[in-house]
Amino acid sequence: MRIQSQQNFWAGVMFVILGLFFATFAVEYQMGTAAKMGPGYFPFWLGVILAVLGAVVAIAGLSPKAERTEVAKFNYKTLGVIIGNVVLFGILLRYLGLYVSAFLLVVLSSMASHEFKWKVAILNGICLVVAIHFIFIVGLGLIFPLWPSFLGMN
Repeated sequence: MRIQSQQNFWAGVMFVILGLFFATFAVEYQMGTAAKMGPGYFPFWLGVILAVLGAVVAIAGLSPKAERTEVAKFNYKTLGVIIGNVVLFGILLRYLGLYVSAFLLVVLSSMASHEFKWKVAILNGICLVVAIHFIFIVGLGLIFPLWPSFLGMN
């Protein structure tokens, strides 16, 4: 059997592996029932659903009717930039606060794209900071250092 859509096939395989990984580790927790869920119930079923959907996508990639696609060469530089920025966010969070750190994360991670534009990156950063404020601070009431510690505004 020949792979018609490499993107769909390998994305499906990745979802199957991730789904099975999470479902396997979720069974170590108490499952409970649908009426009274334990801590393992949701991650187990989410992993199972992800694995099933991944299998469907992978099988669709084998179909002769699938659009023929190739997988581009893996770019380790882009991966390094993204992971490095997430680590930098974790380091800077305590010193620069949530708003500035999240904004920097978006702008610096946007630089990994071949289609990078300052205006779009800054607008995305602002939108993310506003979303973070309303979801995590107002909605969930989580406590984070919001502004740089040297400003004394927290």
